[in-house]
Amino acid sequence: MSNIKITCVIVDDEPMALNLVESYVQKTPFLELKQKCSSAIEAMEFIKNEPVDLLFLDIQMPDLTGLEFSKMLPKETRVVFTTAFDQYALEGFKVEALDYLLKPFDYAEFLAAANKANTWFELKKGKQQNVVSEAKEFLFVKSEYKQLRIKLADVLYFEGLKDYIKIWLKDNPKAILTLMSLKSLEAELPETQFMRVHRSFIVALKNIDVIERSQIIINKQRITVSEQYKPKFLEFINSNSLNS
Repeated sequence: MSNIKITCVIVDDEPMALNLVESYVQKTPFLELKQKCSSAIEAMEFIKNEPVDLLFLDIQMPDLTGLEFSKMLPKETRVVFTTAFDQYALEGFKVEALDYLLKPFDYAEFLAAANKANTWFELKKGKQQNVVSEAKEFLFVKSEYKQLRIKLADVLYFEGLKDYIKIWLKDNPKAILTLMSLKSLEAELPETQFMRVHRSFIVALKNIDVIERSQIIINKQRITVSEQYKPKFLEFINSNSLNS
């Protein structure tokens, strides 16, 4: 069974068709109906304020057809076309519809299309999670004409030097030098693992050995916590203190 909820909107100018697809959506545990609309224009207004994952979209409607409307949707919103006219199938696939249901269709046919959508969203979610987890594990930096893969678990701290950064690693007495600003690096690092404590330093929180007044000691190196960053750092200490 799917562990995600796919939010959806039904769009059809025929009330009976709207009600039928609504009953199918309600039978399908991984679908969450947000709205049913009798025109593409009505659906457009709804989606502006509340984006959804999936549309069950009729093609032949007055004012704005489903095909025209599908070309105006954000990339994140996918479509399953529902229509009584099979000549639109090729056009439907040209706009990258997930599926195409030819009226009249029963629940089994609807469920097959819904499952196809579910598979697509599960794969998308999996890819996003992989990107996030990889970003937390390592960082690529350019140094001496090479791209180096730095394991974040090995980083002690980053030291900023004007336009350059020194990366200090465990078991490595010599720092890696790379052309990058500390500000741009900070945006790439996981907040739960690293913290800016000074204009020139970002430290690996788990590698702090000693905190002494306004100084951190990491691998015998003393780093001052400046006033600008002290409140956030104190919040970290308090939230991780055994006496808190």
